[in-house]
Amino acid sequence: MNAVEIEEAISLLAEQPFVPSEFPYTFLEAFGNKATTIKRLKSGNNNKSDIVGGVLQHNNIHIAVCEDGQVSEILRKLKESPATARAKAKFILATDGMDFQAEDLASGETVSCNYPDFHNHFGFFLPLAGISTVKQIRENAFDIKATSRLNKLYIELLSHNPEWATAERRQDMNHFLACLIFCFFAEDTDIFEGESLFTSTVQTMSAN
Repeated sequence: MNAVEIEEAISLLAEQPFVPSEFPYTFLEAFGNKATTIKRLKSGNNNKSDIVGGVLQHNNIHIAVCEDGQVSEILRKLKESPATARAKAKFILATDGMDFQAEDLASGETVSCNYPDFHNHFGFFLPLAGISTVKQIRENAFDIKATSRLNKLYIELLSHNPEWATAERRQDMNHFLACLIFCFFAEDTDIFEGESLFTSTVQTMSAN
């Protein structure tokens, strides 16, 4: 999976109702873990966690879902866990469905946020998918989100206008998307006069 695909999967996960028993596995799936890997972890064959509610993936991450208000305490236990050290986990993560905390054990960098907002920190976890250019991607996390949204728009436009995918119309499509990107930028940087001028114009001129 690439960074855009991961962002889409993580954003979708953050929007879904929190299911404690499934969260560790859906989180790992969002970073490209195969169904067979998840199945082995669920069966306990590859899960050597020593924390109640924990899921430990060797050379990757130690995740624990905990009771309300116990996130900081469980994160500390994950960090001190002998199993975390034995498995050479790169990250630890604890959540109760309201709070979300994680740490990169190599750098000491941390994430602490409300659970619905954890998708904004997807770049922090990209090493889980073997993506090592983390610093650059973290700095451009919102660019990746914008790319993801534009990709969805592109697919939707083609579904309604398949002729735009032809060689004859491709330049027109690219020009249209370039204009959209400029308008988004112009609105965000107040080049356009008036608050949310582009957004309100699209809403006014679009069918409900």
